[in-house]
Amino acid sequence: MQTPTAEVIAIGDEMTSGARLDTNSQWLCQRLGELGITVRFTTMVGDQMQDNVDVFRAACNRVDFVISTGGLGPTADDLTRDAIALACDRPLELSESALRHIESMFKNRQREMPPRNRVQAMFPQGALEIHNPRGTAPGVDITATLNGQRTSRIFALPGVPAEMMEMFDATVTPRIIDQIGGGRLVIKNAVIKCFGIGESDMETRLGEMISRARFPRVGITVSAATISLRIAAQAETEADCDDMIRQTRAEILASAGEFVFGEGEKFELQHALTEILVSRNERIGTIESGHGSRVCNWMSDVQPGDTFIGGVVTNQFDHSAVSLRARMSQPGSGVTGADWLLAIEGYPSLNTEDDIVAELVFTFCGHDQQHYWQSHQRLGGHPGILHARIGKAALAFARSCLFNLGN
Repeated sequence: MQTPTAEVIAIGDEMTSGARLDTNSQWLCQRLGELGITVRFTTMVGDQMQDNVDVFRAACNRVDFVISTGGLGPTADDLTRDAIALACDRPLELSESALRHIESMFKNRQREMPPRNRVQAMFPQGALEIHNPRGTAPGVDITATLNGQRTSRIFALPGVPAEMMEMFDATVTPRIIDQIGGGRLVIKNAVIKCFGIGESDMETRLGEMISRARFPRVGITVSAATISLRIAAQAETEADCDDMIRQTRAEILASAGEFVFGEGEKFELQHALTEILVSRNERIGTIESGHGSRVCNWMSDVQPGDTFIGGVVTNQFDHSAVSLRARMSQPGSGVTGADWLLAIEGYPSLNTEDDIVAELVFTFCGHDQQHYWQSHQRLGGHPGILHARIGKAALAFARSCLFNLGN
């Protein structure tokens, strides 16, 4: 069974200049994957007519579905309608229904429609409309056959994220499902998060699991010292995908389980530590010294919010057990009432472009005499990631202390 393929195109000078981050393509790639469609290419193109025509022609010649965002406004630099018409060798025609919708949008807003907005009702001959309930830019749905060869279906959507997402879910998704039918393959993904090992060492541990010939595939990405292992399963049923992911997860845990702290795209070490604290019905405070306070910022954003009692940022502090326990009991200390205190000493200044090596002391302290652990660590890295790496190392240290305690 051949898996349908897609290309996602982001259009606009604001994208190619770096003035705006392209979050639309990321969202569309995820949605298409959920539909069992493999995204083969993502393309970004500026507001030049011939470049747009070339991009649409290239996409139609190599994938089954082309999803574009942007370029459907009323201004002279909104070229998507014209580019698609030229790429497909179709004339533009006025859609009376689209025009009525645009006019009604202006009327409802008690504004007179500028003559220029009429261009938004122009469609390549034979194209279907994609209703836009939020704005004046209807989408374009057209099936293109270039040079009598491959047939591809183009869906052109506005660049405004809220409009694009609603139109894709409400109209584009059902039309794609109708076309590919029930025989499409299911694609499911899982993300396993790891910390405390380098990318090369992780690759060595995983061995053949990361082979491109293996299914399900396992990909490795790294962000600020956190390793994400992405499992991509593809099968005829969701249950089969779940089984493949389950087996691969077990293999990963057998090979590198000591570095795994959780699962999920947005799951981080602060969430892993909070999960343990919630299970123990306990709360934590932090104290950080030097030129940073990453852990306090991260913990304050985690739910449930009452797990984090508060954080102190200071130039220096006494990390002895007596001093730290006194802080947890002293009214107005910033960490009063905490069951645990995580202390991080030694965030370095980042006033350099060179790699930095920091000498750090992590201390994790509870009220009981035996609940006191300290770790001296030497961590290095680029200034752009070093503070994040230090904060994550401290969270991993605290998590390991609690994890080893059990319940």
